[in-house]
Order: sequence, then structure tokens, then C-alpha cells
Amino acid sequence: MGPIITIKENCRKCYACVRNCPVKAIGVRSNYVEVISDRCIACGKCVQICSQKAKITTDHIEECRQFLAADKSPIAILGCSHPAFFNDIKSGQLVTGLRRLGFKEVHEGAAGVDLLRESYSEALAQDRAFPLITTHCPTIVELIERHYPQLLKNLIGAVSPMVAIGLFIKSRIDPQTPVIYVSSCLAGKFEITTEQTEGAIDCVISYQELSQLFTENGLDLKRMGETAFDGIQPQRGRLFAISGGPFQAFDIDSHIVNPDYVETEGEENALEVIKDLAAKRISPKLVDIRFCNGGCIGGPGRNNRLTTFSKRNLIIDQHLSHDLYYRTKSTYIADVPLPKFSRTFSNNYKRPSMPSSERLRQILQATDKYDQNDELNCGACGYPDCREYAVAVYRELAERDMCLPYSLKRLEEDHIKLTQKYELAQRALNQEFGETSIAGKDPRTIEVIRLIHQVGPTPTTVLIRGESGTGKELTARAIHAQSQRSDKPLVTVNCTTLTDSLLESELFGHKKGAFTGAISEKRGLFEAADGGTIFLDEVGDITPKLQAELLRVLDSGEIRPVGGNDVTKVDVRLIAATNRNLEKGVEEGWFREDLFYRLNVFTITMPPLRSRLESLDELVQIFIVKASTRVNKSLVGIEDRAILAMRQYHWPGNIRELQNIIERAAVLTHDEIIRLSNLPVIFGELLLQAPDEQNQTNLRSQRQKHVNQIEKSLLTRYLREEKGNVSAAARQASIPRRTFYRMINRYGLSGSDFKEPS
Repeated sequence: MGPIITIKENCRKCYACVRNCPVKAIGVRSNYVEVISDRCIACGKCVQICSQKAKITTDHIEECRQFLAADKSPIAILGCSHPAFFNDIKSGQLVTGLRRLGFKEVHEGAAGVDLLRESYSEALAQDRAFPLITTHCPTIVELIERHYPQLLKNLIGAVSPMVAIGLFIKSRIDPQTPVIYVSSCLAGKFEITTEQTEGAIDCVISYQELSQLFTENGLDLKRMGETAFDGIQPQRGRLFAISGGPFQAFDIDSHIVNPDYVETEGEENALEVIKDLAAKRISPKLVDIRFCNGGCIGGPGRNNRLTTFSKRNLIIDQHLSHDLYYRTKSTYIADVPLPKFSRTFSNNYKRPSMPSSERLRQILQATDKYDQNDELNCGACGYPDCREYAVAVYRELAERDMCLPYSLKRLEEDHIKLTQKYELAQRALNQEFGETSIAGKDPRTIEVIRLIHQVGPTPTTVLIRGESGTGKELTARAIHAQSQRSDKPLVTVNCTTLTDSLLESELFGHKKGAFTGAISEKRGLFEAADGGTIFLDEVGDITPKLQAELLRVLDSGEIRPVGGNDVTKVDVRLIAATNRNLEKGVEEGWFREDLFYRLNVFTITMPPLRSRLESLDELVQIFIVKASTRVNKSLVGIEDRAILAMRQYHWPGNIRELQNIIERAAVLTHDEIIRLSNLPVIFGELLLQAPDEQNQTNLRSQRQKHVNQIEKSLLTRYLREEKGNVSAAARQASIPRRTFYRMINRYGLSGSDFKEPS
């Protein structure tokens, strides 16, 4: 496992780590993005920029706690950048705090820089034809070992100052003594696990982790006195943490006009120098490269409250300070040989596979990049250009949806498709529940359709009355479709299917624990229908208690969930339906009078099927088409004898019964025609009992014809006598004006036809 861990549950796949990783050591998976350990250089960029905290560093603080708890007299080393992090605490106070935690000794990491001065002098004294690269930045070492192996020969064969001070301490005392290094460098956690440096430092913790230990133990360092450091007092090693510090510490003359010595810091500069060295475009004698901006004071564990210049001044003040005290044991200054600070480096480069030109073309085309003009190189995916992104897709480090232009285009296309599907669904609903679905040309049906068009656009409460199966819910849907709320939800509730308590919970919602089984909070249907329409079917069946709650909602527009005290405002149009005599309910006391008047604002009475048999043929044909689809049969019609039998039936179940009988017959028929034999037995019996249908039909038609002629003649006479004044003509005929209008419209008459010319 590498120094950086991915918490998969936290990852939102924002690709910020892909965009910011300098070596693209990030693999995009189906639900998360993870660090590829074999490519990672432990720069800590992904940890710093991850707002979701999905990337975290390997935690060594528990290991440090174990060393302290085991009473093994561990030794602490404070990195040379510590004054820039603990800017409001004196170094002597830090030493006191570390000793209070249980550390036997506390050393300055800057002493390790001085220990390496001789190693660097020897390396520079050698006659070499290629540039030397300093090796005190673990990130730079990992960068070369993993990505630029051609520069391995350029690395100075010396350990870092952290490893040097660890080797020195363990060579002077018991090698089994735990040594803990405190630093801002994330890569240090990576470095101590390598074979070349293993054993010098037992664990590395950050300054934040050290602060956490102080807090856990209730230590307020500002209130503590100062304690002297242990070990060797640094000379110029304290300058190592800032820009230009290494050359100063190693006595190297790095004058600006001397091209033999180059020093640079920061990700962009470091990568540029590495690339120039790999391409042999520059050839200095010594190159000092540190990955973090400003040097070690800009590491991942840095203090973000201060600017680089403020931190630089703190390091210089520490270097110039004469207030730091040391108590150096004789073992540290004994004239004995120093341990070897040399090391070798490994070629950890893994040559990645490359796609063929044809495969690369296929990947690009999969994201709508068919020619060079389509390659926008916008960088949204995290890769500098579309071709590098395509290569990453081939290596399974990236996925197709990372391409922002491609994803936006897909979203736009999906939006168009969804809009089209929505429009088709709306059209289908309109066909299903609009005026065309309320079939029939009989006067009563025409009157219902007219009332729907009249009340639909208004916010008026509607009460739909009629027997069961007459199409009350269909009428409610048609009213909603004609309203200004048609784009909002229509919520339908059958009041007879739920108990009183459950219906109240359904309508108004409930709070957690309001009753047995209420394990969570639930939103009510009135709240779900906010802005739209709610249809209460069989409203006459609700109990008086619920009637009172419903009346309160109609009066105030507020709902209160069961078990709750807070009220919620809702804007809902109410349509109710019933097959019961509510006036009788008011008289007998089972229905509230005040609620009746609130519901009975506008009434539509649905005619029973037996009173509108003129529309029977049309209804049968509609249900045959629907039944054909449901039972997967190609039905073309119904025989006349079956229709004649249906006309003799009294239809107690109304249109719903008719639809069910047609569907049953569609299942039973063996050909494309529904026959009398496919209907229930009663229809055959009714046909045998019926009088001669032909004569009956002739008599009925002749009688209706004469009635219509007489009615039209009377209407014409009244209009002529009143000179086209429809209101006056209606009064003369003793007929309500609205009824008179309907009658003259039926015969194509108009009052304007009878007005005298002026």
C-alpha cells in the first residue's frame, strides 16, 4: 500500500486529483478514483486539493502512540521547517512538550544536513561528464526512479538529511531505539519504506499529527517552559528548509551568473528542469531540485496561515538565534567514524502499453472526435490534450464520460429525447383522459363535456356525482387536464380502501413515532400534490373526524401531519366524487353540512349508461380497441345480435361493467368478431325476451323524428315572435334560458337569424 489511501465512499469523481496530479498516477474506476501506487511520487497534491477528503495520507500516528505506550524511550527529530509551522511556539517549548509525551530525546533534523556536507563535497570533487542531481527531496527521487530512469545515473549517491540523522542517532545508541521524524514532507513516509533507507527512521508523522498528540494529552505548549535540544547543534543546516538553503548549507557558490549550479523549487519548475536534463538541453554541474514551492516550508503539511515570505523569515530567525540550548551527550561528539550515508537507486519505471493508431482513432471517435478540429484539448478531463486522454482510456486510467464536451453533448441529446418522450406521454394522456376519452354524442354526455371545459380552467372545487362505474375519475382527470395546473401532479385517493387512521396518514402525512409502525417521517398526499390537484374518490365514505380535518384544509390551506404540531401551507385544487346522497347524509348526521357546502361549489352529475344508450355503439368500439391491445388479439368488431342484447340490459355497473364484459368477450372469442355467445348468459336471455327489434326501431325512429320536427317548429315560432331575443323567447316558452340556448344550438338555430333588419 502506498502513502496515499483512497476512501472510496467519499469520492465524488470530480477528477480534481486527475487534473492536478503531475504524473497522472490516478486511476478512474466505476464509482471512485484511486491513486496508482506504482506511479505515485508522493507529492501530496491529490490530498491537498480533494475537498471531499477522499484522499488521505498513510496514518503513522497510531504507530507513534504504540512506541510511546511501550515505554521504549523513543527519540523525536523535529524537521528543519518546524519553526514555520509552530510559528507561535518557541522551539524550547516544543522540546518540553515532546518530552511530556514520553520522548527520551529531541533532536533537530537540520543536523542531518550538516552530516551530509562531506558526502556532497566528495561527489562534486569527482570528474563527471554529466550533471549531478541532489537527492534530499524524496519526491524528486521517486519521480526519477518511476518516470525518468535515464536520469538515475545523475543522482548523487547520498541519503536525505532525514535518513542521515536517523542513521547517526542509531549508530551512537541502541539501534533498536525507535526514532520518529516530524516533518511537513509527505514523501518522507514513502522514503522510509524503501529498501535503501529502511531502518533509519521508524515512522514519520506530520506537524498536524504531532499537534493532535499534544491536544489528546491536554498539553498547552504556550504555558510551558523551554527545554534544551539533544544531539548535535546544527551549523548552517537550519537554512535547508528555504529557497537557496541547501547550497548555503553545503558551501556551494551558486552565484546567479554561474551556470554550473542550478537550484529550483515548485512543481512546474521541477518538471521543466527534469525534462530539460532528460533531453540534455542543459548540462550544469549540480542541480538542486525540490518539488514544493519555497522549499520544505511549502510541503503538504505546511502552515497555510502564513505566507512563504513570513515562513522564510521564521527559518532565518531560527538560524540566527542564540537562545537555543543543547545538552549533547559524549556519544554524539565522540571521535568515531560516521555511518555510511551512501545509497543506490532503483529503476522502478514500468513501460506503459501504447495503443495502435487504429485503436487510438476508435477511442477518439467514441467521444465524437473524428478529425483534429474536434480535439478541443480543453483539459477538463485532467489531461493536456485529447490524445493523451485517449491513451489513458486505453490504459484503463480514464473513462469516456470524463470528456466534458462529449458529456455535455450527450446530456443535450438526452434532454431532447426526454422532452420528446414527455410530449408523447402528454399527448397519450390527453388522448386517454381528454375530452375524446369521454365518448358519446348523447345530450347528457355532451353536457358533461361542456361543463368540464367550463370549470376546468378555474380553481373551483368540483363535486362529481353519479353511480359507480360512470367515469367519475375519468372526469376528474379531464378537469385537471383542462386546468392551469395540468403540468403539476394529479393525486388520486380512494377513500374506501383505507381505514380512518391510515387515510389520515396518507392525506396529511405523519411524524416518526406518531403511531405503532410509524418508524419514519412520511410526507402526505396533500403535500405531494402541492401546486396540482387532489382527487378524493368516494368522499362520502370518510368518517366525521376526517371530515373535520378536510374542512380545515379547505378553509385554511394548511395541513398538520399526524403526531405533529407544525402546519404546512399547500396550494391544492380539490375534486371530490361520490355515489352517495350527501344531502341525505347531512339530514341523517353522517356527513357534515359545512363540508358539503364547501365541496358542492360546482357539481357535475355523471349519467348512468342505461340513460345514454345512444352512445353504446361508440363505447363498445372504443373498448374493443383497448381489449385488442390488452389480450393481444386483432378484433375488428362485434355482431349486431350482441349489440341488440346489450341494449336490453340495465347496466348496474355502468361503463366499468361494459368495459369488463367486452374484455372478457375478447378473451373468449375464437376469431376477430365478438359474438353473442361470448357474452354472459343473461344477454342471450334478454335478446329472446325482447320485442321485434326491427319494428321497435322503426317506431322509435319515426316517433323521435316527429318530436324533433314539432320541437324545432315551436322554437322557431318563439324566436320569430320575439324578433331573435333569446331571453324573451325562453321566458315565453317557460324554459330556463341556458336550456333554451342548448335546444336552439341542437337544431342549428340562432337568435340573430330572426332579428329585423335595421
